[in-house]
Amino acid sequence: MGSCENALKKAVERLGLKVAITPDDAAFYGPKIDMKLLDALGRKWQLSTVQFDFTLPQKFGLEYVAEDGKKHQPLMVHRALYGSVERFFGILIEHYAGAFPLWLAPVQTVVMPITDRQLEYAQKVHARLEEAGLRSHLDDRKEKVQLKIRDAQMQKVPYMLVVGDREAESGAVSVRHRKHGDLGAKPLEQFVEEVVKLVETKSVTE
Repeated sequence: MGSCENALKKAVERLGLKVAITPDDAAFYGPKIDMKLLDALGRKWQLSTVQFDFTLPQKFGLEYVAEDGKKHQPLMVHRALYGSVERFFGILIEHYAGAFPLWLAPVQTVVMPITDRQLEYAQKVHARLEEAGLRSHLDDRKEKVQLKIRDAQMQKVPYMLVVGDREAESGAVSVRHRKHGDLGAKPLEQFVEEVVKLVETKSVTE
């Protein structure tokens, strides 16, 4: 085992990582540490890597002047935290089966007026959510609220906020969660406070 391989071996030992040494498995430009993650189906995917590169410094003609006054060729270290971004997102999507945690969900809340009579209030709710930094969508289609709920559920939006006359009069929202179902009515500001806290803490258990 070469000195670079020994250096990598000592690094993972210092970190207390469980490793398996696979001789002759590195890319052509040098030894590496690679990390494999399991997706939702239990398949292994290589993502993060740290690797010595003996090839590119030579190809680029890289050099530096050391303390001895002589020119030396540097050692290049590759560090890829996510590996291929496309592969990383593919694993992430499969892992969550599209039902991302609240903080990561592309759309975090959908506001659904039951009829056009509540549209003005629904717009205010939507604006308040966006003001709080939440990614909100206003579903103002002239469709039954059951259809709107079904569509949001299919899109795996974390929170669906139904507003009818009662909610509009009391400044509340009727909260529905994609996993836990109907959570009942809550004052709008209470809902905003609770959800913003979940986002800020990057909770995955809401």
